[in-house]
Amino acid sequence: MALISKSTIAEVNNRLDPIAIVSDYLRLEQKSGRWWGRCPFHGGGQERTPSFKVDPDTKMYYCFGCNKGGSIIGFVMEMENISYPEVIKNLAQKMSIQIQYDESSTQEETEKNNSIKNELYELYHRTTKTFQHFLLKNPEGQNALKYIRDRGIGDEIIDIFKLGYAPSNRNFLHNFLKEKGYSDDFLEKTGLFSSNYKKIPLFTSRLIFPITDKQGKIAAFGGRAIPGTVQNETPKYINSPETEIYKKGQTLFALNLAKPAMRQTKTAFLAEGYMDVLALHQAGITNSIAPLGTAFTDEQANFLRSWVDKIILIFDTDEAGFKAAYKAITTCRKNGISCSIVNIQEGLKEIGIETANLDKEIKDPADILHKFGSEILKKVLKSIINDFEYLIFRTKIQYIAADGDINKAAEFMFPYLDSLDSEVDRADTITRIADIFKIDRAAVLKDYSEWKTRSVRVFSRKVDEKQQGLQLQIRRNDELGLLTIVAVNMELYTDFRAALEIKEIDNRAAKEIFIALEECFVQDKNGIDSLLSMIKDDNLRNYVAEQGTSDEYKGSFARQLMEDGIKRIKIKKLKKRLSDINSEMREIERRHEDTGLIDELLEEKQIIDHQIYKLNVR
Repeated sequence: MALISKSTIAEVNNRLDPIAIVSDYLRLEQKSGRWWGRCPFHGGGQERTPSFKVDPDTKMYYCFGCNKGGSIIGFVMEMENISYPEVIKNLAQKMSIQIQYDESSTQEETEKNNSIKNELYELYHRTTKTFQHFLLKNPEGQNALKYIRDRGIGDEIIDIFKLGYAPSNRNFLHNFLKEKGYSDDFLEKTGLFSSNYKKIPLFTSRLIFPITDKQGKIAAFGGRAIPGTVQNETPKYINSPETEIYKKGQTLFALNLAKPAMRQTKTAFLAEGYMDVLALHQAGITNSIAPLGTAFTDEQANFLRSWVDKIILIFDTDEAGFKAAYKAITTCRKNGISCSIVNIQEGLKEIGIETANLDKEIKDPADILHKFGSEILKKVLKSIINDFEYLIFRTKIQYIAADGDINKAAEFMFPYLDSLDSEVDRADTITRIADIFKIDRAAVLKDYSEWKTRSVRVFSRKVDEKQQGLQLQIRRNDELGLLTIVAVNMELYTDFRAALEIKEIDNRAAKEIFIALEECFVQDKNGIDSLLSMIKDDNLRNYVAEQGTSDEYKGSFARQLMEDGIKRIKIKKLKKRLSDINSEMREIERRHEDTGLIDELLEEKQIIDHQIYKLNVR
């Protein structure tokens, strides 16, 4: 398999901007010259104060909350769940760096190195272009184009979202892609064709919504049936299945387009579907996104938490929309994100539009845009209530107004109580529930405790105890401090290894760093990524990352720190030998033995004293 050349890797490492790269995944703030954010690796909404630190000098990160750390390239590998070569390729493309391969690699090996993921990305990009052509240029797509324009979506949004149309001919797509050189085996893995009928496309006669991944690459499609062009039993929406490059629970529609506005406003509008997001962007609400055919997930919320403090839900006003909203509210809350809801019907009333006869017609942002236009939609979006008020409003409709069942009304609020990440907030909310429903607070608390006991979920984490027992206990001493200096400043290693041998190191953690550094040296591998990959112990790897983000071992004085550290260790070893010599001499004298050893030991002692003197005067 062809390997990316060391020169390419070095150029990527030299040119990468750690702050810019990490900012693609979470919001960073500069405080006292340091960059901080909220950790994307440990969540649950527990992190109120940013504990995730990025160091632009060493190009490392470390979280003081979960003790996880590493290189910036390692960070991208974690976030994207991709391999080291894939990260290098992606970053090289962004930096316009031409990727070179080892001279020993043949062209055939280089071609084999292209992963299935890259092939899938290329396929989806090509297919998107084809679908765009059908929508904008082919007569068959004119009904779909008219439909989307009639819904109030302008050509600019059509272009930004790369909307397309899948033709009705069931043989077209397979034949088209075969002509482009794709094999049958590969096409079966793409998610573009029926699992039962390998040559029949999943999408025909549909408006196509390209779906991008976290990197902004097209990874899947959503398809909407066009009214009047397909049979009634056809589902209104169908979505791509999960593939190597697409996981529904990890993706959000229009995330790549919404990211800049989310960073700026620290707020995201979360709608239910594609058309709603298009409508919101048409109205200038560009921090708008949607889940993809599934409920809003913890993984999506935890990912968004890196950019936003607040999510505003804009869900349908029907029963299904309400259930989805409740689930999204609890997901937001347990992941530390505040949540509000747009009350569409109240918003319309506030601007003088009677809703009595519109409830069935106006249920979501797409309906408002279609019926009233962008300006009215923007005004409706101002009618926002917080999640607690929204749930109380719904509870009164569902339980109090319907049958007056106060107990059910209170219990309905318990999942919301359970999702709050603060005991203070929970206590305050229990009081508010008791006041609103005019019941005893102690009774609400008792019922909640019983409900929680019944509903308790037991989470277990399987841990390999044997492996965990092998984890190093990090004990800082001169040796570990010295090896950490060299690890953070790898350019010092050549001089370090000439001055000190591994047999002079006793600390187990320091020895592992020494071995990792030597492996990098022997294999001619540079950069913190290579070093961290050589360190097998998780605790030690995170420790090195933590130190790499501090100022303790960096700067022009790093060499002096290294030299001082080497001197201390050598002096310590020499003094230990002196202590051993004195013990040996006392033992010889105790036994009244005189074999000439005393003179030899005295001579060695003089040599050691001189060595210590020389080290001290340097």
